[in-house]
Amino acid sequence: MSKNIYRPQSSLSGIDIASLTVDEQRALARQIIERRIGGICFSPYMNEQGPGSKVSAEQIRARLEIVAPFAHAVRSFSCTDGHEQIPGIAKSMGLRTMVGIWLDDDLEKNELELANALDIARSGHVDILAVGNEVLLRGDLTEDQLLDYMQRAKQGAPDVDVGYVDAYFKFVDHPRVTEACDVVLANCYPFWEGYPTQHALVYMKAMYHRAVAAANGKKVIISETGWPNVGTAEGEAVPSYEAALKYFVDTYQWAEAENIDIYYFSAFDETWKVAAEGDVGAYWGLWDGAGQPKYF
Repeated sequence: MSKNIYRPQSSLSGIDIASLTVDEQRALARQIIERRIGGICFSPYMNEQGPGSKVSAEQIRARLEIVAPFAHAVRSFSCTDGHEQIPGIAKSMGLRTMVGIWLDDDLEKNELELANALDIARSGHVDILAVGNEVLLRGDLTEDQLLDYMQRAKQGAPDVDVGYVDAYFKFVDHPRVTEACDVVLANCYPFWEGYPTQHALVYMKAMYHRAVAAANGKKVIISETGWPNVGTAEGEAVPSYEAALKYFVDTYQWAEAENIDIYYFSAFDETWKVAAEGDVGAYWGLWDGAGQPKYF
């Protein structure tokens, strides 16, 4: 079964983040990232690239070289259009991998995603296989269709932990899917539910514990969480540099104190997300689109 992502013990416990200046929080964020966070969500897209763009091994390696010194694991989102190269390159850099199979209503493409993922698993480059990302939340597939893909993934990769990624509450709503998971992969976003920064950590903890209760003893990993630094507010959740910095530090203060595995979203700012999420979609990265660190 899945192992915890290694995290060193730190001195974060007990620090009142709200009492620190922005410069002090930046210094703390630098300490966190230099010790290496557990996991990070990784996409190699640059400039105007987005879903459907072909990505080369050279581009993947160049982007991973920015991230690799600061994380123990990476999560990818697809196994086609060149993304199937990410796990092998990540492994060559000593990173653990959560390998995503992108599923939607394109059933032909889904078959290619699954076949490529199983090839990657047989190569030994997969630690966790994430079969689908927010498929139920988007309504792209039925529960039965998703369960079929999960079962086939388990049959094709019997030595690999198989999970499914969705919003934390979907594991409450779909107990059959939760039961099919070896590991529960819960996305927890106080921002998208409109919670202000000062209450965001408390709410993320509540999200996580709802998933833990639904998991019935299975391991729960926060597969995505983060905060944007630019864009339109979502209810009382306001994007800003200060809010994003505080959320990052708060998240890892909690993660290290309670041994929570988190894949932070995301490595880089990505302009293509504006089409689906509005202006805020482009500004979730710990690094900007050019690969420059934003908070440390």
